Amino acid sequence: MTTVHEPTVSGDLAGELSVWPASTTEPRAGDVAVGGVPLAEIADRFGTPVYVLDEGEVRERCRTYRHAFPEAEVLYAAKAFLCRAMVHWVEEEGLGLDVCSAGELELAVTTGFPAERILLHGNAKSPRDLELALRLGVGRIVIDSPSEIARLAAAVGPGRRQKVMVRVVPGISAGGHDKIRTGTEDQKFGMSLRDGYAQHAIARILDQPRLELTGLHCHLGSQITTVKPYLAAVRRMVGLMARLHEQHGLVLPELDLGGGHGIAYRPGEPALDLTALARKVRAELVEACAAASLPVPRLIIEPGRAVVGPAGVAVYHVLSVKHTGGHTFVAVDGGMSDNPRPALYGVPYAPRLIGRHSVAAPAPATVVGRHCEAGDVLAADVELPADVRPGDLLAVPVAGAYHLSMASGYNMVGRPPVAAVHAGHARLLVRRESLDDIRSRDVGL
Repeated sequence: MTTVHEPTVSGDLAGELSVWPASTTEPRAGDVAVGGVPLAEIADRFGTPVYVLDEGEVRERCRTYRHAFPEAEVLYAAKAFLCRAMVHWVEEEGLGLDVCSAGELELAVTTGFPAERILLHGNAKSPRDLELALRLGVGRIVIDSPSEIARLAAAVGPGRRQKVMVRVVPGISAGGHDKIRTGTEDQKFGMSLRDGYAQHAIARILDQPRLELTGLHCHLGSQITTVKPYLAAVRRMVGLMARLHEQHGLVLPELDLGGGHGIAYRPGEPALDLTALARKVRAELVEACAAASLPVPRLIIEPGRAVVGPAGVAVYHVLSVKHTGGHTFVAVDGGMSDNPRPALYGVPYAPRLIGRHSVAAPAPATVVGRHCEAGDVLAADVELPADVRPGDLLAVPVAGAYHLSMASGYNMVGRPPVAAVHAGHARLLVRRESLDDIRSRDVGL
C-alpha cells in the first residue's frame, strides 16, 4: 500500500521519514514528533519501551480503503493490533472486523462494536470460540476444515441459521516469507481447490439447514506487494463459483479475498499499490463473472497491517554499546519480547536516533535486544550515528502491526504500553504490564 500522504518535511529528511506516520515532523534537529507530540516527551512520560500510535494515520488509512473500495466490505484484521480505542476508531470509520478468537471477539463486542459486522476466522476454533460467536451473533463464521461443519451446525440453536463462508486454498504462492504464505497446499489453512476437498465440504454445508453459505473466502499470505496474485485468485475463485452453480444451482453473493497487503518497512522498499489493486481486482471480477454468466458477488477484503502498521512507532532507550569482533552492537531495553518479527521472519527495520542532534558520521551497527537469545536482533547492519551511546533514544517506525499482538512474557520483562497521539496530545491506550501483573498469575507453590 502506498503511503497515504507524505510527511510534512522536505529534501533528504522527507525520504528518510517516508515510512513514518504522515504527521511526522522534526521541529528541531533530532527532535522528532508524531501527531504533534515529540517522541522524547512520550518516552519521558510513559517510559520505554513504548509503542506510539498515530490516531490520525489509522483513521486516514481506514478512509483510504473505503474510498478505494466503495462497493466492497472492508474488514479490519484485528490480529494485527487490537485494543478498545482501535475498535472504536475502526467502527467510526465504517469498517467491519475480522477476529480470530473469543478474546478478540469479546473485546470488540464489549467495546460496543456490532457483532453482525464481525467475521470469525481460525483454522482450529475452540468450543469457546464458537460458543461465544453464536451467542453474540457474529455476522459470519469462516469454516476452515470439514470437522467444523457438523460441530458448528450442532451448536446453532433450534430455529436459527448461522451465515458461514468456506476458506478455499487456491494454490497460489504469494507473500514476503515462507511462514506467511497461506495460499498454497503445504500449510494448515483452508481446504484445497485442486483436490476437490473444498467442493466436498461445500456440499456437506448445503445439507445443513442451520448453516447458510454466503460465499467463499481465500487468503494468499502476507506482505504481498504486487497485484497479480490477487487477480489469479479472483479467476480461480470465480471458476469454483461457476462449478458450484452448475452442480448445485448455487449463486453465492460474497467473495472474500482476505488481506496481506504489503507495506514498506524501510525507505525505498516496495509496497502494494492500493489504487491499482482496487481497479484491477474490480475489473477482473466483473470480467470473470461475465464469462461464467454469474452475477458479480460483493467483494470483501481484510486489511490489517496496511491499516495500522505504518501508524506505529516503537521507542527504546539504549542500554549499552559494544564494539566487538569488528561489529557494533547497540543494545536497547526491549527486544524480541516486544517485537519477535525480525527473529521469526527476518523483517528489516530502520531505527533512528531521536531526542538529540548528532553531527557524527553514520556507521554500521546492529540493534539488539536485552533477552538471553543470540537471535534477539531488532535491526541488523543499519546506519546509526557513530557516537550513539547509553541513554540515547532510538525510534523504530512501522511498529503498529504484530508488535504488541505478538509480544511475549519472555524473561518476565513485561509488555510495553501503547500511547496514542493526535493533534498535539498524547494519551495512554494500554498500560505497561507490571511485575505485579506477572506475579498475580502465579497462584503459588
